Amino acid sequence: MGGGDRYPYPKQVWSPAGGWWVRPSNWKSNTFIVAAGIAGICYLVGNVSASKEYRYIAPAKDIPSAKWAKQFQVEQKDT
Repeated sequence: MGGGDRYPYPKQVWSPAGGWWVRPSNWKSNTFIVAAGIAGICYLVGNVSASKEYRYIAPAKDIPSAKWAKQFQVEQKDT
């Protein structure tokens, strides 16, 4: 089980994915950095989206975006 021993491979072949049997020692920190970057970008996009959201017709049911949309927060303060 596991495919047997590692066989010799050509060293002159370059692969952007790392080649055969790659296991970088800092893969956990690299994964954390990329995940934090993606989360940060998603947060910024969500903030821009919430600030630009405007509904001309009020929703009939409660919707999740009403909790953070600027339009609904302003209306709640007036009443």
